[in-house]
Amino acid sequence: MLSTCLWAADEVHLKFDEGRARVRNSVYDTLPATLHGNGPTKVSLNYFGNYIPNGWTRETGCGACDRGLINLSTLKENPKVTIGVFIEQPTPFLPKFLDRLLTLEYPKEKLSLFIHNNEVYHEKHIKKFWEKAKKIITPIKIVGPEENLSQADARNMGMDVCRQNKECDYYFSLDTDVVLTNQKTLIHLIEQNRKMIAPLVTRHGKLWSNFWGALSADGYYARSEDYVDIVQGNRVGVWNVPYVANIYLIKGETLRSEMKERNYFSRDRLDPDMALCRNTREMGVFLYITNRHEFGRLLSTANYNTSHYNNDLWQIFENPVDWKETYINPNYSKIFTENIVEQPCPDVFWFPIFSETACDELVQEMEHYGQWSGGKHHDSRISGGYENVPTDDIHMKQVGLDSVWLHFIREFIAPVTLKVFAGYYTKGYALLNFVVKYSPDRQRSLRPHHDSSTFTINIALNKVGEDFQGGGCKFLRYNCSIESPRKGWSFMHPGRLTHLHEGLPILKGTRYIAVSFIDP
Repeated sequence: MLSTCLWAADEVHLKFDEGRARVRNSVYDTLPATLHGNGPTKVSLNYFGNYIPNGWTRETGCGACDRGLINLSTLKENPKVTIGVFIEQPTPFLPKFLDRLLTLEYPKEKLSLFIHNNEVYHEKHIKKFWEKAKKIITPIKIVGPEENLSQADARNMGMDVCRQNKECDYYFSLDTDVVLTNQKTLIHLIEQNRKMIAPLVTRHGKLWSNFWGALSADGYYARSEDYVDIVQGNRVGVWNVPYVANIYLIKGETLRSEMKERNYFSRDRLDPDMALCRNTREMGVFLYITNRHEFGRLLSTANYNTSHYNNDLWQIFENPVDWKETYINPNYSKIFTENIVEQPCPDVFWFPIFSETACDELVQEMEHYGQWSGGKHHDSRISGGYENVPTDDIHMKQVGLDSVWLHFIREFIAPVTLKVFAGYYTKGYALLNFVVKYSPDRQRSLRPHHDSSTFTINIALNKVGEDFQGGGCKFLRYNCSIESPRKGWSFMHPGRLTHLHEGLPILKGTRYIAVSFIDP
C-alpha cells in the first residue's frame, strides 16, 4: 500500500498502463497506493507529481496544464512587469537581443527595465539601445561595470526592484544568452499562473537546456528519466523541476511574501542560479518549466572573442543559426524554392547571398584593419610573390576570417553551385578570398583577365548610385556588361577559359566587393 522514497528512491519507477500513470516498486513488483518522502527525496516526489495521478500520460498528454489559467483578456488591465536583464559576460548578437525586448507582445506601458551590464565592451550597445528604448519603456534603470557588482549582488538588486514595488505584479529575469523568438513568451508564462515558471530554451542541435530534471546526491546536475523527452518535445506540459536558469518569471506577491529575503543568489560556494533554486525550493516554492510552446534557444558564449571590430562575424561555428539569421540574405532560400537566380550574361548567375548587415560589417572590418594592398604586382601574401592582375584588396586571412569564409562557401555557396552548374560538386576550397576596394584616387578599374579558379563568386558590398557611381563587370567574350550590381547579391561564373572579364571604371565614391576563387 505504501512505498517510501527516502531509502529506496532507485526502487521506485513510473509505470504507464492503459492511459494511467502509476508508481511501481521494482523490488516487490507492487503498485503502491501511497508514496511518501521527505528531505532530499522531495525532488523525487515532485517528479512523480508531474505524472500521478492525472498529470501526464502518453494517451492524454498534460492533464493539469490548463488548471487555474489566467486569461489576460478578461482582466481590467494587464499586470505590471519588471524585466531584469543581465549581461554577465561578452555575448554575441547582443543588439538583436536588446531589440527583441522592444518587440515583446505586451503593453509597453506596463513594463519597466532593470539592466545590469558587467562588460565594458557592451556599453556602446547599451547606450544605443537606451536611446531607442527610453521613448518606449519607462522607467529604465541601468547598472554598469563601474559599479563592480558581483553577479549575485546584481541579480539580488534586480529582483529587489520588483519586491520593493507593490505595483510590480511579476519579475521577468532574462539573461542575454537567451534568444527569445516567441514574442508572446511573457503572455504565455503569466497565463500559466505559477509562482515561478521558466520557458524551455535549448542550445541548437544539443540537449543542453535551461533546466535540470533531477539532482545528484550532492545537489548538482543529474539527468531525469524524462529529460530528453521534454527537451525534444516528446512530452509536452508544465513540469515541476528542481532547477531553472537563464530565463524565468516570478510573481511579485511571491517575492514579497514567501521570498522576502534579499540574498537569494548567494549560498555557500554555489553559482548564483544554483543558489536561487536551492533557496527557493527550501522555501517551499515550486519551480516549473513549460514546453507548451516554442520559445527560443540558448546562445553559446564560451568562445566569444571580442578582439575584432565586428565580432559576431566569427560566430558561424558556435552559433550557426544566429549567424545565418544575421548575415545571410532573407531571400536566400528562394533560390531553391522560387527560382530567383538570374542570368544576366551567359553562364553568369546572379543571386542574393548577404544581408545588408553582412555587407556593412565586412566593409567596416576591412576598413578598421586598413592595410589595403595598393594594387601592386609584387605581393608577398601569395605564392610566388607576384600578382599579374593586382587589385587594391585585403585578404580574409589577414583579418582572421579565412576559416569562417571557407565554411560560408561550403554551407551557402556550394548548394547554389550544384543548382546552377548541375552535376558539378564543389570542394568549397579557395586559396584567394579577399575584399576589393575601388576608388578614383587609388584603383578605378581592372584590366581584362581570367581568374585562377574553376568558378568565382563576386559579392557586391555596397550600393551603386548611393555609395559610388560607375563600376560593374564586363564579360568580353559575350560583350555583356553588368553595371548595376545589387548590394548583397553575388555573381557566380567560370573562372578560366570562357569568361574573360574586366572591372569597369568607377567614376565617384568607393566600391567594395568580396571575391573568392573557388576550386583553383
